[in-house]
Amino acid sequence: MLNIKTKTEGAALTVILAGRLDTTTAPQLEKLLKEELDGLEDLTIDMAELDYISSAGLRVLLFARKAMDGKGSLRVTHVNETIMEIFEVTGFADILTIE
Repeated sequence: MLNIKTKTEGAALTVILAGRLDTTTAPQLEKLLKEELDGLEDLTIDMAELDYISSAGLRVLLFARKAMDGKGSLRVTHVNETIMEIFEVTGFADILTIE
């Protein structure tokens, strides 16, 4: 299960994820991002409460990064050790701005 909360401030959107970002929940996040990306200059994905990410979740992050290219910034914040290890093994640590 994935719980998604959003906070919008002008052209900045923060997406707060809690739970599991996997094959069954990734389409939910992708749909939200597709609806919200128009006019965004700053996208922050807060993973403080995210327990797990699968390849489907990584694909959505890649989609978000490509969508923000040339439009503004994408930051991923509050990444726990387990997910950071996945980012490092897959090379996502090199292509994402992680804070």
